[in-house]
Amino acid sequence: MARLVGFIANRPDLGARALNLNLDAFTVRVPDPAKAPPSAEGPGSVSWGVGFYQGSEILLKRRPFDERTELGFPELVRDIRAEVLIGHVRTATVGALRTENTHPFRYRQWLYAQTGTLPLFAEASGNSALPGGRLRARMLESLPQFLARDVRGDTDAELAFYLFLSFLHDANKLDRVDISAADARGALRSALSLCERLSAEESQEPVRLNVLLACGEYVVGVRTSNAMGYRVLSGRQALERMFGDEGLSRTKVPHLISARIAVVASDFDDDRLPADYIALEARSTVTLTHSDPPHVEAL
Repeated sequence: MARLVGFIANRPDLGARALNLNLDAFTVRVPDPAKAPPSAEGPGSVSWGVGFYQGSEILLKRRPFDERTELGFPELVRDIRAEVLIGHVRTATVGALRTENTHPFRYRQWLYAQTGTLPLFAEASGNSALPGGRLRARMLESLPQFLARDVRGDTDAELAFYLFLSFLHDANKLDRVDISAADARGALRSALSLCERLSAEESQEPVRLNVLLACGEYVVGVRTSNAMGYRVLSGRQALERMFGDEGLSRTKVPHLISARIAVVASDFDDDRLPADYIALEARSTVTLTHSDPPHVEAL
């Protein structure tokens, strides 16, 4: 059980409002432990985190253990004022329930979260004789030493993120703050391709991951697994839906009419996107910015 959500807006007060339009879809319900498969961790074994940008600051709120049986994303972000945010809820599959294993991960201006697990990685407990252990070791060996030393947790997601950073480093762009979305997509494409190649050499199972990557200027979504969709809310009709409970006076409308938010999300219940969301094709990426139309291309 997992859920992945990201948004980018030109006002910091739109995030919770936009998600609240599809409250049921953005409410994550923890499975009944009595009906869960034998490998499940049991009640309360859910973790969540959000990373967001407030001006020049990047902040993280991560809770590695939550006993609630329902987690509503609008509630989680209700008091957060941010123009860019990535949120993640998961039932642990790889790594203990601790902060170092809780998405999203941050490095400098970047935030990263992922759903799905690399094949056999759940057995990567330090035993290099096992395929999962070999895969983890090979991913670490693929990193420059200064990045490998920075890995803190046990998850495949953190290693995939650091592979992305390593490809930026190879292109002499890791130290830059003005990296284009095209360059970020290229590094992410290379990182996921390496994950797939290494996994194929250790396992016959396909790699099925969904990813969100963000900086202060854009959010990139990648789908290779469950349904992922996006939508843009702007204009008077969208504003009336988001602010309808407060009423839009004639004096407020001119001030708000330029408000805009773009949302991308994946891994919904029954793999069904909320109404009005545009489905992203498998093995595709979508890039959302503060003002441009969504950019979609094949992975």
